[in-house]
Amino acid sequence: MRSSLTLVGTLWAFLSLVTAVASSTSYFLPYWLFGSQLGKPVSFSTFRRCNYPVRGEGHSLIMVEECGRYASFSAIPSLAWQMCTVVTGAGCALLLLVALAAVLGCCMEELISRMMGRCMGAAQFVGGTCRLGWAYYCAGGGAAAAMLICTWLSCFAGRNPKPVVLVESIIRNTNSYAMELDHCLKS
Repeated sequence: MRSSLTLVGTLWAFLSLVTAVASSTSYFLPYWLFGSQLGKPVSFSTFRRCNYPVRGEGHSLIMVEECGRYASFSAIPSLAWQMCTVVTGAGCALLLLVALAAVLGCCMEELISRMMGRCMGAAQFVGGTCRLGWAYYCAGGGAAAAMLICTWLSCFAGRNPKPVVLVESIIRNTNSYAMELDHCLKS
């Protein structure tokens, strides 16, 4: 089975998968920012948190010592965090989609052309939107790698179409452009 990717393209597919998994994993983990509240260590990300305060009886604050997500999207504390959740989630989804297509390009011939690789690199650049704990650095590193390295590698990922295949399809009249050209010439 022949790949539609060059050797650089295979490296791009692997790195795309690694950066997409790193960014998506960090998106779901609540270890972006660390601190303490009421003498307990706390950490959180855009829509998940660990060890958070809740109002108890008599308006006192008690610490819930567990990790969890906010009850609803509107429960996320600020509009900026809500926007960050949406934008980061969309970026991770885009990175995963490109990574899936790139990995499939390793297995399928003529799936990714040079132009398609460049378009996918542009999508990775858009999907690499940035986000101070280890998950924060993982997200930032994944985003930076997707935006810089994967975008550059994608320019060399696809194989150029073989002229012989194009000529053969023209001869067999299976190429739509050839059929249209033939129709115009006969008119």
